[in-house]
Amino acid sequence: MAQTRASDNPIDRLETVPLPGAVAPGPLAEAAVVPGGAGRLGDSLANPRQRSLWGDSWRRLLKNRLAVIGLVVVTTFIVMAALAPVIAPYNQSEVVNPGLTRLEPSWTWPAGLDQNGRDIFSRLLYGARVSLVVGVLAQVLILLIGVPIGAMAGYYGGTVDNLLMRFVDVIYAVPQLLLVMIFLNLFGPGLTNIFIAIGLVGWVTEARLVRGQFLSLREQEYVNAARVSGASGIQIMFKHLLPNSLTPIIVAMTFGIPTAIFTEAALSFVGVGIMPPQASWGQMVGNASQSGYVQSDPHMLLFPVAAIGLTMLGFTFLGDGLRDALDVKGVD
Repeated sequence: MAQTRASDNPIDRLETVPLPGAVAPGPLAEAAVVPGGAGRLGDSLANPRQRSLWGDSWRRLLKNRLAVIGLVVVTTFIVMAALAPVIAPYNQSEVVNPGLTRLEPSWTWPAGLDQNGRDIFSRLLYGARVSLVVGVLAQVLILLIGVPIGAMAGYYGGTVDNLLMRFVDVIYAVPQLLLVMIFLNLFGPGLTNIFIAIGLVGWVTEARLVRGQFLSLREQEYVNAARVSGASGIQIMFKHLLPNSLTPIIVAMTFGIPTAIFTEAALSFVGVGIMPPQASWGQMVGNASQSGYVQSDPHMLLFPVAAIGLTMLGFTFLGDGLRDALDVKGVD
């Protein structure tokens, strides 16, 4: 009886046929059998690199040239303000030389001297601290007031919405700068009173914005699911609705900072804001705008005006970039 060769056996031939989906011999198969190779291959296929909303927004922001310019300008002023005591060659109220007044810019004094013989460059650095502190703290106070009021009006609606929005309309009808000046006349000028006054009258726009966001989100499925699960109104507002409304709030805050800076400069310009000897850009503009100074010593006016303009322009460019970067619907 002749022996049957292994290659002639049908069963043996079946076992050598590759199954559908099997890894064919080659480098890929070798990687699968090498210790640790299958894990690396499986991890790369099963766990692709995760991309978050904030990461994508940051990449889109960096592609916007104007936004990057605004970010650089804002960062530069923040660093200058934070390091003012280190960078500034003189104190903000220090008189360099009483005999040298209204001196033009030179290598010794890059921005020149003012009418009292003080270094303008040093005063610009200390004035940046005032402007940025007022802008940021005023926006923090605006968020603390406007977000809860807008959240309650938008979530509860009905009578609560009507009462809160009518109050907002009354505040909105009066010019904000006039309300700030009335507040400062009652409680006195100063850095603290300025940002409190701006925050107390500037929250109405933020409240309207948050109300509109909550009205559009309160009927979403995840909100209904939170209600069914027994979550309270406060939990739904600040745990579910507020995180989904952060994009317009961040953009509005970025645009609100230059508005607060300009308000402080206007108040200091007319003499009801920051009081001497503390330096303020608006105060420097007011002093340099006196009769005869503009024609004979334009450098006293040029540098503080340029500082105000660059700061506002930087925040505006950054706000525009953030609005485009965080707008997911507008991305192709």
